[in-house]
Amino acid sequence: MKTRKLANLNVSAIGLGCMGISQSYGQPMETGAAVKFLRAAVDRGITFFDTAEAYGPYSNEEVLGEALHPVRDKVVIATKFGIRIDQSGGKSGTDSRPAHIRAVAEASLRRLKTECIDLFYQHRIDPAVPIEDVAGTVKDLIAEGKVKQFGLSEAGVENIRRAHAVQPVAVLQSEYSLWWREPEQTVLPVVEELGIGFVPFAPLGRGFLTGTITPDTVLDANDFRNTVPRFDAEARLANKAIIDVIAGIAAGKNATVAQIAIAWLLAQKPWIVPIPGTTKLHRLDENIAAAEIQLNASDLSKIETALSAITVRGERYAAKQSTWINR
Repeated sequence: MKTRKLANLNVSAIGLGCMGISQSYGQPMETGAAVKFLRAAVDRGITFFDTAEAYGPYSNEEVLGEALHPVRDKVVIATKFGIRIDQSGGKSGTDSRPAHIRAVAEASLRRLKTECIDLFYQHRIDPAVPIEDVAGTVKDLIAEGKVKQFGLSEAGVENIRRAHAVQPVAVLQSEYSLWWREPEQTVLPVVEELGIGFVPFAPLGRGFLTGTITPDTVLDANDFRNTVPRFDAEARLANKAIIDVIAGIAAGKNATVAQIAIAWLLAQKPWIVPIPGTTKLHRLDENIAAAEIQLNASDLSKIETALSAITVRGERYAAKQSTWINR
């Protein structure tokens, strides 16, 4: 596996988004199967794993702790704070009060079975807490040896700059893919200016950019995409135009649609590390192989020209979820 740099973190060129192991895309994996899967990812060269206390909640960190503890010195683990979780496990907004950040850090360290969190993201901007207080708290945790690097997720330009002035932001994580390119106009120029790494989540469009989801595909009853406007039947049909573009490039590269979608992200900047998520070993192998695909200037130009004529249909979040996207 090729490697890339995210600030001072050396990681595999493709990471693994672990949320789907525990929630959102149907039934959670059984713990034993999840541990086996995560260790297989390490064996294949994946060294960058993305989790959060909110995934599960809590269970995702626990399974990563069990799976990765024996190889802790070989992997980089990113986790997150800042989502309010009630006693029933429900998620009801943001909470980045300094005391809460500290409590989350201590609990995450225990669940992950580690002495230090490699990358600690604020999961979402908390409008009730100044970003300077958030950055200052993480700065203290870094000084105490409990955290190595500070990250932000789905933050806008102003908050990135204000946080970075207090504690250097190592990584920004935001959604970015062939069907969500808003970061190109907003945050990517700023993170390049400041030397911040960038981690695209949902690089395969929550599965749509694999080309396997059609208007007739029936998702699991527990799959959150059932509530996402971009995944209603009419939107799926309209957005197939994106798949047709990628499929044409894929055919010429002896690659899959998913591999071209990942390779496109890797071709944008050398400090971009996508984290496609999967629970299937053959899909993991498929994603890893994307790191070997080279898209030349002609390929990228063809994709750009074709996509410029396509309007993606449907919002990326349901209205109640989008309130957490504070820019």
